[in-house]
Amino acid sequence: MVTPRRAAVAIACCWIVSFLVGLTPLFGWNNLNKMRRTQELNSSHTEFVITCQFETVISMEYMVYFNFFVWVLPPLLLMLLIYLEVFNLIRKQLNKKVSSSSNDPQKYYGKELKIAKSLALVLFLFALSWLPLHVLNCITLFCPSCQTPPILTYIAIFLTHGNSAMNPIVYAFRIKKFRTAFLQIWNQYFCCKTNKNATSTTTAETGT
Repeated sequence: MVTPRRAAVAIACCWIVSFLVGLTPLFGWNNLNKMRRTQELNSSHTEFVITCQFETVISMEYMVYFNFFVWVLPPLLLMLLIYLEVFNLIRKQLNKKVSSSSNDPQKYYGKELKIAKSLALVLFLFALSWLPLHVLNCITLFCPSCQTPPILTYIAIFLTHGNSAMNPIVYAFRIKKFRTAFLQIWNQYFCCKTNKNATSTTTAETGT
């Protein structure tokens, strides 16, 4: 089912949706009009200055109702249910006395279990990195009188950015195919080394 074409389409769709969701505040869903109205009510004739802070310029309605409740929480819960089902199926296959045509079903499902654990770790790190910021956003929106220390907001934002650097590390250390691909890319494009095995295989196929 996972052909290169379908994988490319899925990746492109993910990036397009991410751009649209992430750039929505630039299209007008922000606190600019709210800040202007506040200045007009204060009858201030000074120059209009925007304080470039996250909770000042970003609308909490956008962050909570649109970003969190639509694009973060439902996919997170869906992926959690899917992984629970995957682990349940693999556990049943490992516990079952398999008498099939497969040479070594235990080894096959053991590999599947290892990959599933690696992807579950990615999901856990995603939740660990993104939920703190969204919890703080919910507190800001639903409890305006509650004061959260700015340092907590900065740490939460840092975690969301750091999550992008975690996935390649997890993939490289946990999944052999990813590790091999990363090393090949590193040697070819950064160390200017060619993959001798790949070259010899290509030469042999061309000769054939």
